[in-house]
Amino acid sequence: MNRIVIKVGTAVLTQDNNIAKERMLNLVTLIAKLRERYDVVLVTSGAVAAGYSALKLDKRKQIGKKALAAAGQPILMTAYKKKFDIYDITTAQILLTEDDFDSRKRTKMFQEIIDAHLENGILPIVNENDITSTPEQLFGDNDQLSANVAHAVESELLVILSDIDGYYDKNPQEFKDAKIYKVVNEIPQNLLADISTPNNEFATGGIVTKLKAADFLIKNGRKMFLCNGFNLSAAESYLLEGKHILGTLFEPKKS
Repeated sequence: MNRIVIKVGTAVLTQDNNIAKERMLNLVTLIAKLRERYDVVLVTSGAVAAGYSALKLDKRKQIGKKALAAAGQPILMTAYKKKFDIYDITTAQILLTEDDFDSRKRTKMFQEIIDAHLENGILPIVNENDITSTPEQLFGDNDQLSANVAHAVESELLVILSDIDGYYDKNPQEFKDAKIYKVVNEIPQNLLADISTPNNEFATGGIVTKLKAADFLIKNGRKMFLCNGFNLSAAESYLLEGKHILGTLFEPKKS
């Protein structure tokens, strides 16, 4: 069975510092359908934002962010469990840091854990371990984390569900004539140096982190599909019907 990694961002999963239950249910319904065809690994954001619903701390401060993540992880996982229970899907939580990809032993260990989960019909839900790690051990955003997970578990495709429809030739919020790139084979290196500007105060990404994730995967011979997470029709069309209607596919040049 083909293996895919789905990554969902904070902007999609939360609204007004609470979990957006309808959007989460739509995501879970899509994953339930995808599991009939693919082995699915979910990389999720949202723990810090979910924590804010229980604890009003300043996320810009390191300890505040860690405390929010610690409070938010069980809230987030409980919300997922309730939704996945509808489809009788068992979930497992895996918390990783950048260090887990730097050590061959540790990488092999989590690869084997994810393999064991998938072989037994369990859905692995991956998040960054904000709580016990130092800033040096963190990717800092789940776009980078999901790209590294996709590569480590030998997934042929990473799907990033975002608050945008895809990658544009210019900022669509500023320019009405902005056009979406359907397929991208190479990312100019100067674009990777730009500062990321997430739209949501609890998000840590932006288009730059998505381009970095795509660049990493293209260089490792893998694909990434960037599409809207508020409306999952583009993801559904591409993944279930093989129709590329909206969204950007990043893939290596065909030789």
